[in-house]
Amino acid sequence: MRTRLRGWRWRRNPLRRRSDAVEAWTMLVVVVLLLVAAPLAGAVAGWWAHDEARAVVTAERAERHRVRAEVVGRTPDTLPSVGGREHSYRVKVRWTEAGRVQTVTARVPAGSHHGDVVDVWFDSRGRSVAPPPGESAVWQHTLAIAACATGGAVAVVLVGQSLVRTAATRHRMAEWERDWALTEPQWTRRRA
Repeated sequence: MRTRLRGWRWRRNPLRRRSDAVEAWTMLVVVVLLLVAAPLAGAVAGWWAHDEARAVVTAERAERHRVRAEVVGRTPDTLPSVGGREHSYRVKVRWTEAGRVQTVTARVPAGSHHGDVVDVWFDSRGRSVAPPPGESAVWQHTLAIAACATGGAVAVVLVGQSLVRTAATRHRMAEWERDWALTEPQWTRRRA
């Protein structure tokens, strides 16, 4: 004789308690939330993050301007590196703009040498700044926010499911105790 265990919480059964039905419905809701709501939350957060990042990049590009300049200062002998990545460093550069030669200290890419022509970025006040982020930075930000939002939604759903399951188990144990108090005297012939 083969018994079917699948779906036993959904069928009528003398051993099924109300807490079993609550737990079964909770699992159904959890599956729907994990398969639909969590990815949807990630997509909405990613969409919002992409729009915000695009707006920031557009504003930075409008504020900053690029100048082709020649490195005229002494470049460092050792290149600065943090975590194995080379970064920019500050050195004197010169360029001609509107017939005037300008020389300032600005950020240049790592690996630049005396006499190299490099792109240097300045903000609206004339300060040397990093170049505005590119499209890949926008997409990295978008994907990071989307992944965090999806992960956060999954965590909230799983914590909620854990709380419901703990409460359902507590109620199930109370129901079993109550039913055992009624059944025990018949089995053991003891009086309560």
